[in-house]
Amino acid sequence: MRGFPQTTTRGVALAVALTLTVAHGPLMAQDAPVRIGVLTDMSGQFSHEAGEGSVTAINMAVEDFGGEVLGRKIEILVSDHQNKPELAVSTAQEWYESQGVNLIGNLINSGIALAVAGVAADNNGIAIINGSGSSKLTGEGCTPHSIHYAYDTYALAVGTARELARQGHKNWFFLTADYAFGHALEADASAIVTSLGGTVEGGIRYPIETTDHSSFVLQAMASPADVVAIAGSGTTFINAVKSAGEFGVTSSGKTVAGLLVWLTDTHSLGLEAAQGMILTNAFYHDRDDDTRAFSARFMERVGRPPHMGDAGDYSSTLHYLKAVEAAGTTDADAVMAKMREMPVNDFFARGGVIREDGRMVHDMYVYQVKTPEESIDEWDVYKLVSVIPGEEAYRPLSESTCPLVKKN
Repeated sequence: MRGFPQTTTRGVALAVALTLTVAHGPLMAQDAPVRIGVLTDMSGQFSHEAGEGSVTAINMAVEDFGGEVLGRKIEILVSDHQNKPELAVSTAQEWYESQGVNLIGNLINSGIALAVAGVAADNNGIAIINGSGSSKLTGEGCTPHSIHYAYDTYALAVGTARELARQGHKNWFFLTADYAFGHALEADASAIVTSLGGTVEGGIRYPIETTDHSSFVLQAMASPADVVAIAGSGTTFINAVKSAGEFGVTSSGKTVAGLLVWLTDTHSLGLEAAQGMILTNAFYHDRDDDTRAFSARFMERVGRPPHMGDAGDYSSTLHYLKAVEAAGTTDADAVMAKMREMPVNDFFARGGVIREDGRMVHDMYVYQVKTPEESIDEWDVYKLVSVIPGEEAYRPLSESTCPLVKKN
């Protein structure tokens, strides 16, 4: 890690336990540090979409807030969940129960995010999800103490499917990574496609560890669909797009749709391979003066611009700390109430609101990947196609399966 401190679940000696007896007696809860845990993928296939970037963004938010709240120091713990749900759950339980952690952030990998959201609810903690996208997090997996902040599979599908339908591409075939996020992305995109008068011609689910997508791509090419939609993330997404290019999916007349495309994915693919791709995103570093200012600071630390996960981690952490200050307590119910009451107004979102299902509603953006000729530097990769207002981007509460939503 560059330029910032961290502790881990193994570094218990570096953290002051709530029950530690000091020279002047037991450390009381009101004197204990406010602790934020960053539970993320530091070394696996999603580490470029989380990992160092998420830790840096959350550290920056704490620093910008002043390093303390309610007269208490803010401490950050970091752990690599290694994409193992059982490890993530045990870490979350230890953090909430024994380490005095108040908030766990990032939580990339939807299966892990769903599990840890449940742990937070059981332990009077808060979980804020920026890395993961499954819309189940604000559906049947919603909890009173979890927030889904940066994006979700429904919003990604709405933006990309609408734009492709506008261009006349309505018949889809799915190459879907076989895990919770991939399933949710396929389900949400399929529903949007059919609602727009399109058809789903078929699909294949492949293991997320797959490196050879050739047989799957050949089946997609044999289908009558004019859109080959890749529903996955991280290394598995990059490998799938590369295979599609090698087998000439685009040159055969089909359109490749990336249903979740991180800035780091586009950079890894290169504009020659990714040019023309339509994608939906919550954030772009070159969107306006405010995004450019934050991005310049972030890039000094990490060596690349922030993507929507990084920006969401910063914004949500700052929003949490403002809510703690406003509530005058770290009690989860009181802080959640303040977070819902207070709008989000920063470089990430304008007028963002947190609904009763935990969804942070904000505008989303449809972009097209630039051609090499259009780009002026290494990270100049997107051009704006359209803006989707928040109220249109996310699943309406009238269709929610979240048990917290009051139906009329």
